[in-house]
Amino acid sequence: MNREKTPTEANDNMLVRASQGRGRAKVTHAVVVIFLEFFAWGLLTTPMLTVLRETFPQHTFLMNGLVHGVKGFLSFLSAPLIGALSDIWGRKSFLLMTVFFTCAPIPFMRISPWWYFALISVSGIFAVTFSVIFAYVADITEEHERSTAYGLVSATFAASLVTSPAIGAYLSAQYGDSLVVLLATVIAVLDIAFVFFVVPESLPDKMRLTSWGFPISWEQADPFASLRRVGKDSTVLLICVTVFLSYLPEAGQYSSFFLYLKQVIEFSPAAIAAFIAMVGILSIVAQTLFLSVLMRTIGNKNTVLLGLGFQLFQLAWYGFGSEPWMMWAAGTVAAMSSITFPAVSALVSHCAAPDQQGVAQGMITGIRGLCNGLGPALYGFIFFLFNVELNDVSHVAGRPPQHKEKAMIPGPPFLFGACAVFFALIVAFFIPDDHRLVAAKTCSTRKSSSASTAHAQSASPLATPTSDAEDIEPLLQDSSM
Repeated sequence: MNREKTPTEANDNMLVRASQGRGRAKVTHAVVVIFLEFFAWGLLTTPMLTVLRETFPQHTFLMNGLVHGVKGFLSFLSAPLIGALSDIWGRKSFLLMTVFFTCAPIPFMRISPWWYFALISVSGIFAVTFSVIFAYVADITEEHERSTAYGLVSATFAASLVTSPAIGAYLSAQYGDSLVVLLATVIAVLDIAFVFFVVPESLPDKMRLTSWGFPISWEQADPFASLRRVGKDSTVLLICVTVFLSYLPEAGQYSSFFLYLKQVIEFSPAAIAAFIAMVGILSIVAQTLFLSVLMRTIGNKNTVLLGLGFQLFQLAWYGFGSEPWMMWAAGTVAAMSSITFPAVSALVSHCAAPDQQGVAQGMITGIRGLCNGLGPALYGFIFFLFNVELNDVSHVAGRPPQHKEKAMIPGPPFLFGACAVFFALIVAFFIPDDHRLVAAKTCSTRKSSSASTAHAQSASPLATPTSDAEDIEPLLQDSSM
C-alpha cells in the first residue's frame, strides 16, 4: 500500500530534483555570468566619463591610463595564483570572489569618486573573471567543443555592450547618473546571487582538495613563469611576440577610446552608445560568421594576418581621423579586426602538441595580462606627452564653444598602436604552418622517456612532473580528464 508523503519528504524530493536540474555545470552558466557583469559596467559608460572628467580635470588621459594600468598589472600578477587555487578548491568559490570584487567599485561612483577609482585599481587583484570562466568552460567541454564555447563566451562580452551603453546614456539624460549607478549595482548583485545560488561547481569532487592546507608551489603562482617559457620554442615565440605587439594597443585603446570620442572628437553620449552598439553587433557577426568561413577557406595563419591587417587600418584611421564620420567608418573595420584573437587561439591550438595545449594557451594569457597593465598606462602617457588634455577641448560654462584648429595627428597613441601592429604583421608572416608535426614528434619522444611521470599525473591531477614542472599552467590546465 502506498502511503502519502509527508510535507517534509515532499520538500526534500523537490530540493533533490531542483539540485539535479541545476547541478550540472553548463556553458550557459558561464555566458550568463559574463553577460550580467559586463552589462552592468556597460551601463556606466556615460556616468564614468563624467566622473572621470570631474575627478581629474587636469591630465585626465594620464590618470585614466594609470588607474587602468594598475588594475591590469595587478590582474596579471594575481591570475596564476587564483588559477592554481581554483584548480585545487574548485571554480565556483573563486568565480564568486572575482565577480564580487570586479563589481564592488560600482556603487562608490556616487558615494565617493576617489574611493571608486582607488577600488578599481585594487580590484585588479581579483578582477580575473574571464580567466576563471575559461577554466570553468574547459572543465565541462570536450576538446573539439572548446573553441566554439570560448567563441560563445567572447561573443557574449560583445553582446553585453550592444545595448547597455545606450540604455545607460538614455537613463542618465532623463533621470540622472544616480539611477544608472543604482541599476548597475542591482544587476551586479543579481550576478553575484546567480553565481552563489545557481552556478554549480564544474570541477569534479575527486579532483578538488578538501583540506585548505595544500601548499601552492611558486611555479604555479609565478606570473612570469609563462613568459619565461616563451623562448623555448621558436614558433611559440613568434606567436607570443605577435600577440604582444597587437594586444598592447588594443588594451590601451579599450581603456581610453570612449573618453577620446567624447572629449576630442566631441561625440555626444548618445553617439558613443550607438557607436558601441554598432561595433558590438558587427563584432558578433565577425566572430561567429566570418571567422568560421575564413578559418575553413584561408586557414588559421592567413586569418590572423587578415585580422592584423584590419587592426592596422583601423588604428591608423583612428590616429589621423579628426571627424566623427571617420570614427564611424573606422569602427566597422575595428569590428572585423576582432577576429584576430580567436584566430590566434586557434593557431596556438593547432601548433601546440596535444599535451602542451595548456602551456601554450597559458603563455598567450600571460602576454595579454601583461598588456592589460602596460597598454592603458602607455596610452595615457602618450596622450600626456602630446598635450592632449581635457582643458584643451572642454567648454567653459557660459561661453560659446571655441573651435580650435584640428591637429594633424589628433590621436598619437593610435598611430603608435598602428606601428606596433605593423611589426606584429611582419612577425606573423614568419609563423610556420607545419609546426605541429615537429612538436608532435618531440612530444612523443618526451612521452616515451617519461611514462612513469605521466602515470603519476593521471593518478593525481595536482601532481607535477619533475622534468616539466615549469611547463604547467594551472589555470588553463585541462581538468576534465
